[in-house]
Amino acid sequence: MRHIRKLVLAVLTIPALTACGPPLPPSKPLNELTPQEASGHQVYVAHCARCHYANSDRSLHGPGLQALYKEKYLPSGAPANDERISSVILRGRNMMPSFGNSLSDQQLEDLLAYLHTL
Repeated sequence: MRHIRKLVLAVLTIPALTACGPPLPPSKPLNELTPQEASGHQVYVAHCARCHYANSDRSLHGPGLQALYKEKYLPSGAPANDERISSVILRGRNMMPSFGNSLSDQQLEDLLAYLHTL
């Protein structure tokens, strides 16, 4: 009976261990942000935080943003680069609204700088 319990426990544990990928690289601490990155953090708080976690890849209403630029591709399969991310921010995508009419060019640049720190 004891062997059966160990076997069941092992079988139940294996999927849990294999489902976990490598840990995400840590985000840059807020107290170490450059002035531009700190300004981008304020843009994030004002416009993005209600739908996206900054320090997690878990979904809130939209995908988590941690390690956004650390992977070659976004969850959508698009390249993880400034051009694609700017396009999504400015034009929107699926359920994400566009922010093209509410962000200045400087705010967008600052936001991208902050997103690179995640």
